Amino acid sequence: MSQNSIPENAFRPLKEGEEYEPLMPAKANPREVTAWSLVWGLLMAVIFSAATAYLGLKVGQVFEAAIPITIIAVGLAGATKRKDPLGENVMIQSIGACSGMIVAGAIFTLPALYILDAKFPDADITVSFFEVFLSSLLGGVIGILFLIPFRKYFVKEKHGEYPFPEATASTQVLLSGEGQSSSALPLVIASAIGGIYDFAVSTFGAWAENFTSTFCSLGEQFAMKTKLYFSCNMSAALLGMGYIIGLKYAAIMCAGSVLIWWIAVPAIAIFWPELQLDKGVVAGAATPQEIFKYAKDIGIGGIAMAGIIGVWNSRSVILGSFSLIRAAFSKKDEAENTKETPRTQRDISMKIIAIALVVAFLATFLFFQLDVMGGNLLYSCVALAIVFVISFLFTTVAANAIAIVGSNPVSGMTLMTLILASLVMSTVGLKGTSGMVAALVMGGVVCTALASAGAFITDLKIGYWLGSTPAKQQTYKFLGILVSAATAAGVIMILNEAYGFTPDNSDVMAAPQARAMAAVIEPMMMGKGAPWLLYGIGAVISLVMNACGISALAFALGMFIPLQLNLPLIVGGALNWFITSRSKDASVNAARGERGTLLASGFIAGGALMGVVSAALTFMGLNLAIDGGNWMTSTGGQLLSLVAYIALIVYLYKACMKVK
Repeated sequence: MSQNSIPENAFRPLKEGEEYEPLMPAKANPREVTAWSLVWGLLMAVIFSAATAYLGLKVGQVFEAAIPITIIAVGLAGATKRKDPLGENVMIQSIGACSGMIVAGAIFTLPALYILDAKFPDADITVSFFEVFLSSLLGGVIGILFLIPFRKYFVKEKHGEYPFPEATASTQVLLSGEGQSSSALPLVIASAIGGIYDFAVSTFGAWAENFTSTFCSLGEQFAMKTKLYFSCNMSAALLGMGYIIGLKYAAIMCAGSVLIWWIAVPAIAIFWPELQLDKGVVAGAATPQEIFKYAKDIGIGGIAMAGIIGVWNSRSVILGSFSLIRAAFSKKDEAENTKETPRTQRDISMKIIAIALVVAFLATFLFFQLDVMGGNLLYSCVALAIVFVISFLFTTVAANAIAIVGSNPVSGMTLMTLILASLVMSTVGLKGTSGMVAALVMGGVVCTALASAGAFITDLKIGYWLGSTPAKQQTYKFLGILVSAATAAGVIMILNEAYGFTPDNSDVMAAPQARAMAAVIEPMMMGKGAPWLLYGIGAVISLVMNACGISALAFALGMFIPLQLNLPLIVGGALNWFITSRSKDASVNAARGERGTLLASGFIAGGALMGVVSAALTFMGLNLAIDGGNWMTSTGGQLLSLVAYIALIVYLYKACMKVK
């Protein structure tokens, strides 16, 4: 069978008696775990962990690294003319993809510890590399261990029923055949352009990072009078992310921003001008940015309700999970996973999984008991129960979401976890800042577990289609988790030292999910009244969006994330639509769209990686900005940013339209 095509029954349900034979047959012995695949897989894990951590904390969006890593793996194999590299490329992708899943779990929760430390300086909240690293590592291990018994259900038994959009895209890249090496050069060029472009801004302040409607005095007067404000981040990384997200979801997120920034914010100033905001400022005299800090609680309620909707939509999978686990650990299942089992259906032994779960259980307990809970046995036991029960129940939700739409609603599920953890822990006596720290660490473990489970089902589906050995994918996934957890923890600490995650620093380090987590648990743990009215409004909006068939989570994230981080997504999404609709030939449009995805991935990787380098320079005390950074905020600096941004868009457009 040619390695340039996949069987026609790969994407449809099998007929009665029909079997699916992967590209690398079960009787074959392909090269999978080699020095080449391990070194490149771990290197990809480090590079993309750093890039996704920076970008996720900067704008709140973690781009899935699987496709860029796959492109790089295929390009490297083609450039070096490796023989039969398919099995190795799958392994590189599987190990490297640990980056996105571990980073998502870490940055959605753990930076909130720094936010609380800045807000409560007298509470002596300490955040160590060990805490961040171990939270991510334990969560990743737990998520993978819980998912493995479900592999056959999602990957084999549901063959052809789930679309697996990201797995499909990655598989097509792996099957690119003779076109392997041709994708490497454009990716490198785009990465260089994106990296140099963003580095010029973040390090030298060559032009403004954001173009705003207040770039001149007239705009400032208009904003204060009408409370209408415009701001768009001009980074290459965000433009690339918007292109990959596409017009549909970018438009939904942007609509959420419009609702809060251009409708709710002016309405609050007009109808409730005497409303007291933070620091004693009334709404009528506040800037649009100050009013947004109050109104964004609507987004928190929307995110939480979107998580509840996701759980409800997956209720049948959750209820059926108990029987699946029981069957997975049965003697019958163990007998099926022997040497007689086809190589392509061989998982890690369930006995080993059971032992590993016990070890993970004990390690998590010791982490809670000796570090997080201050030696209180009751608190540690209750926290352990919450973490393992929720991780188990939501594992199937995460996998199901990835299998159907390619998007994991881990933010909403983690918010639900934090609310539950805060209520339970405060009931048993753990309150105040200690309670907030405990709840956030618990949320970090759960969030990483759910992100890992959702992402890994993609890797396993790719392996199923192509004929990899599941047991090898599962075994070496733990190595990738270890490296990614260490890298993510290091980047978080560097970014905190360089920029900080203070309550008033959201324009520099948005970290929207972490800020949402901190905002939710603070009133619950400090005995204050939570803004339930705003939460309720957000929840109702999510219900309405869901009833209309619109992604409630995307819309709610748009309500919570600052405007300047949402508008560039719609620019990238619109550019995607424009490029892929110019020709009457659908195949030409598709080819141009694929080239755009390749270049956009380069923008993201290059821009995010150089952002980490810039943060490291700031961390070392090096300020290389022109005029100390004042040029960036000047009228000239903002106008120059608009010119540079248009040039970047023109480059992306022309590079894609060259495809005929």
